[in-house]
Amino acid sequence: MFSTRLASALVLAPLALAAAWLGPPYLSGLVLVAAAGMGWEWQRLATPHSRGVGLLILAAILVPLALMLGGASRVALLLAVLGAGAVWAGAGRRGKAALWAALGTLWIALACLAFLSIAEGPSGRGAVFWLFAIVWATDCGAYVAGRGLGGPLLAPRISPRKTWAGLAGGLAAAAAVGLVAAGLAGRGAALLVSVALALSIAAQLGDLAESLAKRHFGVKDSGSLIPGHGGFLDRLDGMLTASALQFLLACAVGESATAWRF
Repeated sequence: MFSTRLASALVLAPLALAAAWLGPPYLSGLVLVAAAGMGWEWQRLATPHSRGVGLLILAAILVPLALMLGGASRVALLLAVLGAGAVWAGAGRRGKAALWAALGTLWIALACLAFLSIAEGPSGRGAVFWLFAIVWATDCGAYVAGRGLGGPLLAPRISPRKTWAGLAGGLAAAAAVGLVAAGLAGRGAALLVSVALALSIAAQLGDLAESLAKRHFGVKDSGSLIPGHGGFLDRLDGMLTASALQFLLACAVGESATAWRF
């Protein structure tokens, strides 16, 4: 399993880094593909017997598609809300299943909007690399510490594998990234390490949230498109929450203060 995960990462990571370096439309196109994959997986989880898979995928890709075509962020936000509403209406009278489908679609769309807004911000490329570094370091640190040290489970009712050691390992790896970034940028370490820790916590909460959804729907993985990692949602759950938090921090105190300027 580890060798499969590593092989997938060695293929996907350079692709993501290249898209981030080149920027639009390559990065927007990559986000569009990811949004479509997550939308398809979410439909299979939330409303597997519904025929609205095309509608849900369309709703998920509205944000990156609108931004690729030159739309404003406000237009993309409106489309995200309307798309989620259409998914809820299209799911029919399915009670909680329709609500799960709509909320998941809205979450995917809003997180994509946050990520692309960061990419188009004043720090742009550096901010995206910063997010990649924090989330990937968190994943690697949590995996190594969790597998190597084991110990008490973090949330046994939600995830049978996540441990407190994994949580600590993810935070330690993210803090190390913050220290390295501060040294390379010649900036004070306190702020960047604090932001790195906050983003690491957000990423791990995103992972737990997706685990909760999978537990609710009774599945192990959201999909099988990425060997060793499961589906798009399994791989990108932490990136979604970290992107949302980075966007909120940037709005609150400025992107240049909360990301590494490359």
